[in-house]
Amino acid sequence: MSHPTISFAQHYHERTKYDPQTLRSKSHTLDWDAQPSPYKEYKLGTAIDLKPYLNPQSEVTPWHRLSRLLYFTYGITAKIGTPNGAVFLRSAPSAGGLYPAEVYVISRGTPELPAGLYDYQAQTHSLWRFWESEVWAELQAACFWHPALAQTQLAIVITAVFYRSAWRYQDRAYRRIHLDTGHLLGNLELACTLAYYRPHLIGGFADEAANRLLYLDPDAEGTISIVALADLQEASQHLPHYPTALPSPSPTEYPQLNDGELLGYLHRASQIGVESKLQYGDVADAPNLPSDDKYNFPFCTKVSTVSPPIDWGHNLQGLEDTILKRRSTREYTGENLGFDRLKALLDFTYQPHHYVDRGLDNAPDYFDLELIETFIAVSGVTGLEDGCYYYAPKAQELRQIRFKNFRQELHFLCLGQALGRDAAAVVFHTADLARAVDRYGDRAYRYLHLDAGHLGQRLNLAAIHLGLGVSGIAGFFDDLVNEVLGIPPDEAVLYITTLGQPA
Repeated sequence: MSHPTISFAQHYHERTKYDPQTLRSKSHTLDWDAQPSPYKEYKLGTAIDLKPYLNPQSEVTPWHRLSRLLYFTYGITAKIGTPNGAVFLRSAPSAGGLYPAEVYVISRGTPELPAGLYDYQAQTHSLWRFWESEVWAELQAACFWHPALAQTQLAIVITAVFYRSAWRYQDRAYRRIHLDTGHLLGNLELACTLAYYRPHLIGGFADEAANRLLYLDPDAEGTISIVALADLQEASQHLPHYPTALPSPSPTEYPQLNDGELLGYLHRASQIGVESKLQYGDVADAPNLPSDDKYNFPFCTKVSTVSPPIDWGHNLQGLEDTILKRRSTREYTGENLGFDRLKALLDFTYQPHHYVDRGLDNAPDYFDLELIETFIAVSGVTGLEDGCYYYAPKAQELRQIRFKNFRQELHFLCLGQALGRDAAAVVFHTADLARAVDRYGDRAYRYLHLDAGHLGQRLNLAAIHLGLGVSGIAGFFDDLVNEVLGIPPDEAVLYITTLGQPA
């Protein structure tokens, strides 16, 4: 079937939008007997217990560093009881607590970690070694010989077990899977700082080869992102920044698909084939970033967001504590928050170069932040007029585009969730999907949601550290968000983060 103007990623986005007229017809009853387990089990292999290395005493060994890295990235940090049994919460948030991501470690062969494949078992905080052979050359080939893998000894591969999220969210789960993985990447970036590593993101890889390397069933689980871990205690691994993304095809001919078939088809459509001749050397170090922010609306009110950097404490102890105590807020009081705190949140999220003297990475890897835009609906920020604003990160200012208190509209737009109504501010990450597909093919859909989740996690952690409540929302009436708030119609809404005073 021919669709001459849109790729399948764009078709998927249109088909999975929520609309007040059709949402009820798309709803389904959850089969609790078929609820997926958020843990992966192996019948063969060897366990390596990482718990003894969580709290280093006098000496920080490579085992301590790896143990802490994995724990702060995706470890279990709390347990709560529910009518359906205990739920174990992790350091990275997940829609519905479903945790579709799976984390693997690949070792080239170090004195501590012999060459092979390892699965991170969050439930026991252990590594399960399920393959005991050298596979690094296969990893390099799958990643089109990404230069970061030439010097590093360890890599992390993040996959998604599709059904874990699709069980609840059906086809729209593909959005949530990548947002959840973006949260995880946000944690990984900061956890690497705590453990003296530097993560180098690799988003362009041959999917079939990466899946085969990990012995995945590609219909059930797929590789989402690969991260080369540079050991900052080794001078040879102090590496420059490298490109992170490669394009995939963007076919405009695809079959007529039924609901329930869209998620799997998009994942396959956005794959890069093993036969691809792409090389990271053929890609510029980074997109040519514009010198100005995308939107500069005429005659709009402009408010500076320049702020002192957040103090994360001695040796980033405040960051450690925040990662471990982070929770998604379930209810806000509706009270105001101070503008200074909103400015601090934006500073930490979008101005990482302000934190270099605090020991954090001044330019963490994303796939293409130039494609992500930010709008903020303000309903209760002391010192800031209510309305919808465009956040201009380069100018460090808010530009007002609508003058109105949107509390009741936000309640409706967020599918009746009180979080939207009672939040003091609601952050919207958006992207021009056609422009992104033109640059990266259908794989752009992955990159956009991964980057939006990464930004969302930085907002999460900054909010918790400053004593605020925060919660992400991936379910909303897509088109109405743009219409009601005045966000340009070319901007596809990717993700919502609510901020406010926790009840």
